[in-house]
Amino acid sequence: MSERVMSERVMSERSPQQINDQKHDPIRELLDSLYRVDSGRILATLIRLLGDFDLAEEAMHEAFAAALSLWPKSGVPGNPRPWLISTARFKAIDTLRRRARFDASQDELVHHLEAQASSAESSNQEGSLGDEFLEDDRLRLIFTCCHPSLAPEARVALTLREVCGLTTEEIAKAFLTTPRTLAQRIVRAKAKIREERIPYEVPTPEELPERLGGVLQVVYLVFNEGYSAAAGAEVTRAELTGEAIRLGRLLMELQPGSEVMGLLALMLLQESRRTARTSPTGELILLENQDRALWNKEQIAEGVALLEKVLKSSRFGSYTLQAAIAAVHAEAESVAATDWRQIVALYDQLVRVQPSPVVELNRAVAIAMRDGPEAGLAQIDAVLERCSGKEGDLANYYLAHSARADMYRRLGRTAEARASYEKALALTQQEPERQFLQERIRGLK
Repeated sequence: MSERVMSERVMSERSPQQINDQKHDPIRELLDSLYRVDSGRILATLIRLLGDFDLAEEAMHEAFAAALSLWPKSGVPGNPRPWLISTARFKAIDTLRRRARFDASQDELVHHLEAQASSAESSNQEGSLGDEFLEDDRLRLIFTCCHPSLAPEARVALTLREVCGLTTEEIAKAFLTTPRTLAQRIVRAKAKIREERIPYEVPTPEELPERLGGVLQVVYLVFNEGYSAAAGAEVTRAELTGEAIRLGRLLMELQPGSEVMGLLALMLLQESRRTARTSPTGELILLENQDRALWNKEQIAEGVALLEKVLKSSRFGSYTLQAAIAAVHAEAESVAATDWRQIVALYDQLVRVQPSPVVELNRAVAIAMRDGPEAGLAQIDAVLERCSGKEGDLANYYLAHSARADMYRRLGRTAEARASYEKALALTQQEPERQFLQERIRGLK
């Protein structure tokens, strides 16, 4: 669950006066920070301990609510994360006890969890949970959510929801589909994991190569949501891009193959521009207007080094090609000095390796930079027409209309530019994007 959903759930249990009193409460601020940073790790461990996604999620939120009530009186534990895990487990046991009154089959599970909790407490296991132990749980959860028994779209949706805490609305935006469709996918995926007893484990070295593609796709979608948030008051969500890069590094340790390295290079190169992408007051800054002195040179150097290593292997795929495009941008002194011919050539390869409407749209924008806005507009119109009514239809993708509007603006076709900008404005839920589009509309003569 997102931080917003968690906060609403915990606050719903408190009176209006209590909510008002806690707006600047350091305990509340600490719990918000813990949820934002650690809820994914806590949930992954609880799923391992409880064997049930929904029970683990419910228990975790009850533990945070308990902390909000108890910590102001008892003080913050020396190690809050194990406290939350232990409290959540006991909350889950209480829930199962209540269920056992009506369903005798729950008795055995309750006894197992009680024995497990007693053993952990006597050996102080929970107090000594290290980062390595919890990282193993994250990897187990990722590979469980991406199990090949699940449909590809369900793997991605479930992992984004359970591992990274994105809402169904945010995931639906990334997939260009509806929240209701995503919610149904997630429910079906959880049911299949439960009914088919899909193991909660990292695959064996022999199984790993065929299981890795789905995981990489998930990691990249997590990064994309952080790099350009689907909705809200901010362009980026640093906690998500940071989480995706961290997961990429973990996968590098587990399986240092070319596409894992290519994906990590891509994320580092894209993330290097984050600080320059918004003004101090939060306005969106396009690539052409960014202060390149603000780009993170360490991330660029690491990304380029990884990319060069992959390219030497001559065995690479879509992530490496995207990283190569990002590297051309990263090494250029300005937009005017960018090698757009090379970028278009790389997009030509990418379209062959990973044909998709979004890739074709990006290629069309690169063609506009190389050959002019008229050529770019023709390419964008061709993509929109070709994909109309098909999967991945760009009709409701605001960036397609924004790109089209920019071509019209550069060609001096003001009325058509305004219509396309307004269409893009109606489709975006991100506030800085909305402000940018409104400013473009006001700037049309």
